[in-house]
Amino acid sequence: MAILILGLVIFLGLHSARIVSESGRQKAIARLGEGPWKGLYSAVSAIGFVLIVWGFARARYNAPQLWTPFPGARHITMLLMLISLILIASYLFKRSHITAAVHHPMLWSVVLWSVGHLLANGSAADLILFGAFLVWSVADLASSYARDRRNNVVYPAPELGATAGAVVVGLVIYGLFIGGLHLWLFGVSPLAS
Repeated sequence: MAILILGLVIFLGLHSARIVSESGRQKAIARLGEGPWKGLYSAVSAIGFVLIVWGFARARYNAPQLWTPFPGARHITMLLMLISLILIASYLFKRSHITAAVHHPMLWSVVLWSVGHLLANGSAADLILFGAFLVWSVADLASSYARDRRNNVVYPAPELGATAGAVVVGLVIYGLFIGGLHLWLFGVSPLAS
């Protein structure tokens, strides 16, 4: 479990720079330069992500079961994942009605992904992985909304084509995951009972 926790500390710690200190992040960019900052940020993020995947793969089979998912939890998770994938697709379509409504669709996607997976899984490894992402995404949402208010951020007017694009892309990704991609990537079918 230590590898999983180390990966989460690295990945989520780095992705918390704007939550903890917007000015510190800006100073680091000014000191290093934007290109080197992005390169370092990407490299450290990749290391953290690899440790998360490796650590979770090692921990999930031997982790103690903390709770048993309630009947119907899998169906709720599948619905939350449909919404989550449409939200993540909306991040690519900045002028969608979805983005205009929530302003931070990627973070909302992570919230729903985390909640859904906590409902459907009950091991200590699941709690650490999905719980950490849930806490981080809620904190980042609060920070992002506060930053938007402080900076008087105005989002572009929504367009129906962008909204349709987000929904179609989200549905296609959902279909791929249900159709076998989740099983291939993670060794678990969302349709398994």
